[in-house]
Amino acid sequence: MWRIACTALLTCVCSYSLAQPNIVFIFADDLGIGDVGAYGGATIKTPHIDALAADGVLFEQAYASHPVCSPSRAGLMSGRYQQRHGWEFNPAERIETSGMDAKQITLADMLSDSGYTTAMVGKWHLGYLPQFHPLNRGFDGYFGVLAGGSIFIDQSRPDVESIGNWPRKRDRSKGVYDGHELVEVDAYLTDVFTDRAVDFIKQVHKAPFFLYLSHTTPHTPLQATTPYLERYRHIENPAARIYAAMVASLDDSVGAIVQALDEAGQLDNTLIVFSSDNGCAGYIKVCSNEPFAGFKRYHNEGGIRVPLIFSWPGQIAPRRYSSMVSLLDLMATFGGLAESTHTTEDSVDLLPFLAGKEGQPHDYLYWRSSPTRAIRDHRWKLLEYAKSQYSMADLDAARRVSPPAEGWPRSAPNGYLTMLYDLQNDPSESTNLATAHPEIVARLRTAYEDWNSGLLAEPILPATRSTLSEMHGETVQLIF
Repeated sequence: MWRIACTALLTCVCSYSLAQPNIVFIFADDLGIGDVGAYGGATIKTPHIDALAADGVLFEQAYASHPVCSPSRAGLMSGRYQQRHGWEFNPAERIETSGMDAKQITLADMLSDSGYTTAMVGKWHLGYLPQFHPLNRGFDGYFGVLAGGSIFIDQSRPDVESIGNWPRKRDRSKGVYDGHELVEVDAYLTDVFTDRAVDFIKQVHKAPFFLYLSHTTPHTPLQATTPYLERYRHIENPAARIYAAMVASLDDSVGAIVQALDEAGQLDNTLIVFSSDNGCAGYIKVCSNEPFAGFKRYHNEGGIRVPLIFSWPGQIAPRRYSSMVSLLDLMATFGGLAESTHTTEDSVDLLPFLAGKEGQPHDYLYWRSSPTRAIRDHRWKLLEYAKSQYSMADLDAARRVSPPAEGWPRSAPNGYLTMLYDLQNDPSESTNLATAHPEIVARLRTAYEDWNSGLLAEPILPATRSTLSEMHGETVQLIF
């Protein structure tokens, strides 16, 4: 039985003696931290997400382990830096023939072994083949898309607004699966996923349950239906209006899950966690990671800093938590609640720290999307991108260059752009202090190499995706 004492100030996890609680994890896809009201967003209203934060813990410095979807999810699902087991890059279309290392113990494996009923609804993005399928990775039930995304709805419908020319129907690769069976879904996908998750909560469970609701919104394609669009008719830009409506559908989903738990009498016995897999995508031009620089694909803060909220009525008192944490920590945190003996070298149980444990969960956090490398401590962040032979004026030409057969180089043949940022005083990463503090660069580089030496030298798949960006007067290649 898991117990934590409460401090006199009642700012921590309050004392309880509670058998394994339910765990509900709601995961957004490409949600900008600046588009959440609780994190300062003002354009889009997110009352249900904000209510979770107001009644729970808002983590001010939470990070994904990668700035794109699939490797971020591999880190989350394994509780280990994904570079340790080879799922380092976005697999793109190769997701149909490969997947995250089948030997890795997943969150669902751990909780299932601890007596939980486990269910997943939504985006998987870690493999199609039987050995990679959610039903063989610890989940008792699965309903969702195995791919990195899918259309939300037939854009020819009169109640739909859409940007781009998308197919009216899903093919097999981007289809919706009920278990292993391909099924037809006509309604708006976010609503379908929400309804399926609510149905699961309404069932009578003889054991505690783990529900992983992994939405595809607000990932592209930008598509929304009239009920959500009507809230944002004042936004003239069609893409911005649709994106806001998609975030509204996500927020409504959070509200529906909380209501279902309440009506089932399970709200006080459930830890609800909300987060996103990475920052929002700059290429859609209508989302916000403010006040942070960069977007999805970037190892700047805007690509890896994510919202993270814990809510557990009556058990976790409201507060803001300022120390840096990682989505990798969900493995140990959920494992502590489940009384699991499973541990990993990278995941830290966060609940004791919320209860007043001294110190901080991590001395360093690390990122690698070779050759990109990054490390941060409590104040400083070292970020190094490979310089490109191209200039931004050559961007169109660069985009037409195919990667080598063996993937993009794991080194930086044109050298590195080295950046050092004081995140305590410059969280927007505007001033490069690398030349002013060579001793800090050297310390962080040594710590990074110590970590890097324990990783797999070669990934499961080579890197085939990249883009260019200009930083501090240099053109750099972002490999993901």
